[in-house]
Amino acid sequence: MLPCCRSCAGTVMAATAAGLSPARRCVLTRRPVSRRRWRCSAVMEGPEAEAKEKKTATVQSKAGDALEVCRVVNGMWQVSGASWGRAAPAAAVDAMLAYADGGLATFDMADIYGPAEDLYGMFINRVRRERPPQMLEEVKGLTKWVPPPVKMTRSYVEESINRSRKRMDVAALDMLQFHWWDYSNPGYLDALKHMTDLKEEGKIKTVALTNFDTERLQIILENGIPIVSNQVQHSIVDMRPQKKMAELCQLTGVKLITYGTVMGGLLSEKFLDTNVSIPFAGPPLNTPSLQKYKRMVDAWGGWSLFQALLQTLKKVSLKHGVPISTVAVRYILNQTSVAGSMVGVRLGLSEHIRDTNAILSLELDEEDMGSIAEASSRGRNLMDIIGDCGDEYRA
Repeated sequence: MLPCCRSCAGTVMAATAAGLSPARRCVLTRRPVSRRRWRCSAVMEGPEAEAKEKKTATVQSKAGDALEVCRVVNGMWQVSGASWGRAAPAAAVDAMLAYADGGLATFDMADIYGPAEDLYGMFINRVRRERPPQMLEEVKGLTKWVPPPVKMTRSYVEESINRSRKRMDVAALDMLQFHWWDYSNPGYLDALKHMTDLKEEGKIKTVALTNFDTERLQIILENGIPIVSNQVQHSIVDMRPQKKMAELCQLTGVKLITYGTVMGGLLSEKFLDTNVSIPFAGPPLNTPSLQKYKRMVDAWGGWSLFQALLQTLKKVSLKHGVPISTVAVRYILNQTSVAGSMVGVRLGLSEHIRDTNAILSLELDEEDMGSIAEASSRGRNLMDIIGDCGDEYRA
């Protein structure tokens, strides 16, 4: 058996001398937690390579900047407030390691998500110390920068980026997703140009957006900014990204990373056959995300129509032996230009690694996709009510 990469060649020879089974030599050079999953990608071929391709996607700019991410992204908004519950930092980091060990190694956070970037810094240091080098290559930290509408000078932008680099304990941010509150202030172009310069200097690997609309994305691209992706709200209820944004993405190669895809948990069995309009009759809407996406349901068509959608999803989920939420995310992953979808994680409080991995193996057939699309189309067109992607933040 040949060593699978240069770094393990010496240890394979040592294993041979020790009389270890050739089929396990390379794996046994890793730590025990790595035996099942983390292998050198150089030996991936056939079904294994196909499985990896299904599990990951590459976002890439016209300039050639590229980043491979897991198609299901661990969303860390939940660590920003006590409404979701709060675990001790050590427990949260242990949970991050469990997700990464389970093959879900892309994490999304923001400078405004409380301790999220600090937790990632603790986590990545644990990975460096306790996991094989291959896992360090697989782990990705996507963060967001949400500045106030002040003058975007080079020094201000660089200080902000350096702060995130320090908190996350990385030399270069894997992806920096930029949010801007007010389009009437053209400072967003100044900020993005400075971010591009910092990318060229090695402090950022890829430049991305979050909550930008189609018109502004086109302006940004016309200004030569190497955007790889735009993170937007996208679910079976909120299909706005497929109206205009996806068309521009197809033309330019920009990908979508979606959030709100399970609507804070509303797209689940927990809310099937319930009536949340009657006090104490249904599950409480006791988190900011549940409250936010309940407003989206109201705008889309109301709770009765939403129950009909859940019934459709339940039929599909029973057919495939997976939860409703798994079907909901897979449906959005199948949409045009979607590279990845966010699933929120309540680190140290609960975990859904098995159900999340099921998203990546689930294959919806034409009948499934058609029935879900028909149920979704019964609601109102949110483009007419809210506007394009991100307009809910600028009403």
